[in-house]
Amino acid sequence: MNIRTAHRDELPTLRDLETAAGVLFRDIGMTDVADHPPPALEAFEEYRESGRLWVSADDADRPTGFVLVELVDGAAHIEQISVHPEHQGRGIGRQLIEHVERWAAGQGMPALTLSTFRSVPWNGPYYARLGFSELAGEDLTPGLVKIQAAETAFGLDPAERIFMRRAVADQ
Repeated sequence: MNIRTAHRDELPTLRDLETAAGVLFRDIGMTDVADHPPPALEAFEEYRESGRLWVSADDADRPTGFVLVELVDGAAHIEQISVHPEHQGRGIGRQLIEHVERWAAGQGMPALTLSTFRSVPWNGPYYARLGFSELAGEDLTPGLVKIQAAETAFGLDPAERIFMRRAVADQ
């Protein structure tokens, strides 16, 4: 498995991959999340052009997962990470996060942050196993508060959402 910058011609594939990964939410009754459309091609292209969209690729160099990163209050904020269901359970998500951490360290960033579902097994508990810690409300930075407000306006229950942080290891 290789992690690299996404190619422009792969962006439609990444949208399809995001849709496929979302099906797992349907299986646990979270149909609104499963039915949420993936980011527009233009959004993927903005991440790609800014150097904050990476893919995991199989031996044939086909994307199996991806991660989108925002810059939020001096940290690398994992906006979206998705692994195609056919490739889950192989450590791809962890490897994508480790890649983001190496990139963030090279940029002098102190931490990775993300927002996720508290009780979905492949969300909050998974990230806790990877060393992320839940942030208390008073510990949210202004940028994270804005993300929280946007998620709430979108219809996500703030009681089911958590913000997490992991310090970037010294490289």
